[in-house]
Formats: sequence, structure tokens, C-alpha cells
Amino acid sequence: MAGYLSESDFVMVEEGFSTRDLLEELTLGASQATTGKVAAFFVADLGAIVRKHFCFLKYLPRVRPFYAVKCNSSLGVLKVLAELGLGFSCANKAEMELVQHIGVPASKIICANPCKQIAQIKYAAKHGVRLLSFDNEVELAKVVKSHPSAKMVLCIATQDSHSLSHLSLRFGASLKSCRHLLENAKKSHVEVVGVSFHLGSGCPDPQAYAQSIADARLVFQMGAELGHTMNILDLGGGFPGLEGAKVRFEEIASVINSALDLYFPEGCGVDILAKLGRYYVSSAFTVAVSIVAKKEVLPEQSGREDETSSAPKTIVYHLDEGVYGIFNSVLFDNTCPTPTLQKKPSADQRLYSSSLWGPAVDGCDRVAEGLWLPKLHIGDWLVFDNMGAYTMDTKSLLGGTQAYRITYAMSRLAWEALRGQLLPEEDQDTEDVCKPLSCGWEITDTLCVGPVFTPASIM
Repeated sequence: MAGYLSESDFVMVEEGFSTRDLLEELTLGASQATTGKVAAFFVADLGAIVRKHFCFLKYLPRVRPFYAVKCNSSLGVLKVLAELGLGFSCANKAEMELVQHIGVPASKIICANPCKQIAQIKYAAKHGVRLLSFDNEVELAKVVKSHPSAKMVLCIATQDSHSLSHLSLRFGASLKSCRHLLENAKKSHVEVVGVSFHLGSGCPDPQAYAQSIADARLVFQMGAELGHTMNILDLGGGFPGLEGAKVRFEEIASVINSALDLYFPEGCGVDILAKLGRYYVSSAFTVAVSIVAKKEVLPEQSGREDETSSAPKTIVYHLDEGVYGIFNSVLFDNTCPTPTLQKKPSADQRLYSSSLWGPAVDGCDRVAEGLWLPKLHIGDWLVFDNMGAYTMDTKSLLGGTQAYRITYAMSRLAWEALRGQLLPEEDQDTEDVCKPLSCGWEITDTLCVGPVFTPASIM
């Protein structure tokens, strides 16, 4: 093992012990004073991340994974992925600093933001991060001035109109402008070593990856004609992290493998990378959030009040966290998180139309509505699954205010598999059921993979 992750970094649990068991211990053991300081309790199953990594190696054997730090920059996640040998895709100085703080060498870091501050470029130059992205002349000029020894990757636009996030509205050079940018780079003595693209999250059409790989092939040809030695293809991210996604990861992988065989066959000398975030962490995190206030609302009665009315009432609950915190997916991904109750209601318990709101005093901090819940009380905890992506930020981990607490856990089986570089295969039918930590693996069946990938220097 490389030594990034140790047993002191997580709670070792036996098979059959679930994330909900840990959450119940944490929330029941929280004193009133602690609850006031901690708005949410996360439990992260690091074994689930290990399992996802081996699945990636199985379905995309030619692709070297880099982790998108912005997705979840918690230390346990970074350490386990570093232990697995991943590289890291950083968008800013704080992310580069955080990754290097745990010991990741600069040769495994990509500064992938094509719109960087000059201070970020200078930080990359000072700390040995040489691989940077660009998609316009202004960015190229900034790098020429502040980091002349950088190796550049040209980010191209994609057809992502059906994705949940349309990154090509802001990032990526059109194919028409690529030759001009490559010519300018050559004149400025800047080495362009590859091409990248990003389809955004939630892309419903796997063939969009094939089209982008074909476009990248054209840019490689332009670069070769202009004298650039290009040997990196970056497939970006957008890979689904949940089993219930519209398009399964295996479908996307199949399309990518076919396109790579056609446009970048084995032996062509091109290193294939991908920047994954949600894929690794979405399903690994479960969170418990407490109810801090409630209000019962009666329906309006045709212009008159009738306190004796038997009309059903709606209950509004306020949580310690909202859309400006860990539930920001409501704003950015248009999701409606569905909670489960820590205490299972009885079959005859009455349900009420309910809505969940965050702590902000405005009309936008609505977490969920249209829920049917039993009558809950102040201090009760609601549990939310699949909360690993874009629910926490780097600033809080670098010494700022942190309103949540993270407990990392891993089963003994997963830990031994990580240490031994081989992971037993899980029954895919139970992938996203509320399951015990890292359980469901058949010890007798193993993935047919070589040693865990450890990227060499990308230079």
C-alpha cells in the first residue's frame, strides 16, 4: 500500500453492519450542545468507493481514472482514491493544495479548469503541476506569461444539449477555432499535448461520447499537422454514480470502448484519461439531518376561517441544512430528495402532506415537497441516501466553518481487498439497495483484473 489511508482514518466494521446503524449511534449519542453545532451527520462507506473503482477497471480497462476533487473533497475520499492510485483533477488552488497536503505528487494532478485565475496558474507553476487546460486565446496568453513550462490540453466543445448541465455553454473551443488556437500555441512555443472534453452530468445519449471522441481525433490530426506531439485524450466526466440512472455506466463504457478502438486503437501512443466525480462518491454517502422547527398549516377556507374544519392539514418542517448547503442538488440538479425516517412508523400511523425547508428565511430554501409523512417532532432525524456528490466544499475542509460531521467506515473485507489489491465481485442486482457496508460480495468470485492501476507521471 502507498500509505495514504490507514486504519485510524475510518471505523472498521464487520459485514452486515449498515450505514444506518452507524447513523443511529451518532444521532442518538449527540448531546443537545453537539446537535446545535453539527447540522448533519454523514456516514461514508469507503468500501463502496473501492468497489466502484474495480468496476471501472473492469469496464474501461484502457482508461486511467482521475478524480474530480470539486465533487467531494473530504479527506477520507481523497485518501482512499489516492491509495487506489488515481490521479486528481483540480479546479483551483485550494483543491491542488488539499491534494498535495495528503502527499499526492504533482505528476498526478491536472489543473483542469480552462478559466483560471493568474494566481492559480502561478501556484501550479511553483508547485510542479504542469498539465493545464485551455479553450481560448486569453487563457493561453495567461499561461504563456505565468507558467511557460506548462503542457496544455485543449478543451473542445461537445454536443451536451440533453445533459443536466450544459458545460459547452461556457467551456470548450469549437472545432472551427481549434486550428487557430493550436497555431497560436505553436507561435508562443507552448506545448499542446492533448485534447479533452466534458459532456456534463446526466447525459442521456452514450453516442455523444463517440461523437466527441471522433471530434478529438480531428483535433489530433490538426495538432500533428502543426507540429504538436499530442498523446493525451481526456474523456472528461459525466459518468452516472447511481444504479437508477437513465443510462447505465456499462452502456456508456461499451460505446466508449468501441469509439476508442476505431479512433484511438491500442498501440497508437495516446494515453486515455477520464475525470470522474459522481461515479465514485454519489452512493457512498448517507446523511442524517435533524428537524429544528415545524408548523401546521390549514388549507384556506373560501375566505373564512373555520378552526373546527376536518380538512387535511399540511405540515412544514424546517431542517438544519438546506439548498444553500448539503441539499444544493435541489437547485443545480433539479432533484427532490426523499427522506426515510430513523424510526419506522407503524402501519396504522396517519400520514400528512409534508414539505421540508432549510434554515434560510427565503422562499427558495425548499428541500422537498409533496411528501407523505407521519407527524414528526423537533429533534427527530431524517435520513437521506446517495448524498456523496456536491454536498460539501473544500473551504470547510481547509479550516473554515464545517456544519457537518463525517464518519468514514469500511468493512474488514473491503480493507483486506484494498490492501491485497483484489476485490471480490458484488452481485449487481443489489447495487443500490439499502445495504450493509460493503456487503454482498461473493468471496469465491473475483474480478479478472491485473494489479490496481497506479498512474505513472503524466508528463
